Amino acid sequence: MSEFKTWHNQTIGAKVVEALQKNHFIASYVNTKQEALDKIATLIPNDVTVGIGGSWTIKEVGIDALLEERGNTVFNHNKPGLSPEETLEIRRKEMTCDVFLTGTNALTLKGELVNVDGAGNRVAAMIFGPKKVIVITGVNKIVTNLETAMDRIELFAAPINNKRLNRPNPCTVTGECMDCQGPTRICNVTTVMHKKPAATDVEVIIIGEELGF
Repeated sequence: MSEFKTWHNQTIGAKVVEALQKNHFIASYVNTKQEALDKIATLIPNDVTVGIGGSWTIKEVGIDALLEERGNTVFNHNKPGLSPEETLEIRRKEMTCDVFLTGTNALTLKGELVNVDGAGNRVAAMIFGPKKVIVITGVNKIVTNLETAMDRIELFAAPINNKRLNRPNPCTVTGECMDCQGPTRICNVTTVMHKKPAATDVEVIIIGEELGF
């Protein structure tokens, strides 16, 4: 990464950290995903239960594998080979775990977290249920405002995640949201966290790399 991109990432990252803190979130910026991995590992005790939201960023950082290796009880409905019944049961456990890990679809310069979900379990757990929520995001998720947050989701996050999940929705052909109406649609619930939810401890870690979708 060039020194100019590093400067820009750090500058914008610092601005968003300040905005998040004004919105009562705990927030910090790190330069690399390795720094993020080391930081998150210290935030999560070995004896707590951890839920994993559907997030490619978490997979890229590698925190899910680290937690399992060191002995945490990890609820992760994204594991391959699970039946629909098993997936649903794990999703419910994620909502009452000690620590919930997730990414975010977009993060505005005003420190707002914007997310779109299919079933709603991820966004529900971000708001209430787990004792602590840790949101991990790359700088590529930072957008100007709520309007550009939705633009980002419709042009990037939704089509790519539909392709990743092998959903037969129109955006997997067109590459952009088509506001589909079928039963496999994954854009059913939209949430905006303007401020930290009153009863949930939420920490946001911004990474100076492009991560996730």
